[in-house]
Amino acid sequence: MRWWDIEPVLVLERELFPEDAWSRGMFWSELAHSRGPLATRRFIVAVNDDERIVGYAGLAAAGGLGDVQTIAVARDHWGSGLGAVLLTDLLHAATAFECTEVLLECRVDNTRAQKLYERFGFEPIGFRRGYYQPGNVDALVMRHADPASVPVQGSDTTHG
Repeated sequence: MRWWDIEPVLVLERELFPEDAWSRGMFWSELAHSRGPLATRRFIVAVNDDERIVGYAGLAAAGGLGDVQTIAVARDHWGSGLGAVLLTDLLHAATAFECTEVLLECRVDNTRAQKLYERFGFEPIGFRRGYYQPGNVDALVMRHADPASVPVQGSDTTHG
């Protein structure tokens, strides 16, 4: 993801997460840590044949721990496998950042995402009550103990 991707990502973000969408400043802040030799973030976008952003994802890494901060796929691409491509990229980035485990939070009512994460080897480890605001929705915390075990999936649709 580059700075010029933020505006189209925000459109998708607000469509998919109307109650708890990230702000422009949040994306700018994360991108500030995604370049250079001291980078601790990996943010990517996926584009379709018309160069429209149809997905994005982000990972933060620190002290051997990765955190999937966001992952989203446009509704018209649900079921296409794009979520798996984005998650694979993040897990490979976690390995490159030398993370030995990866955590994420997922809305308890987002069973579609939970199934994807479970397919990749994430396991539930707890809850964060009222994590998603202002809706006061709980988050399921999930953990992947071995991001290096995820096989490589080929895709030409994503770029950093």
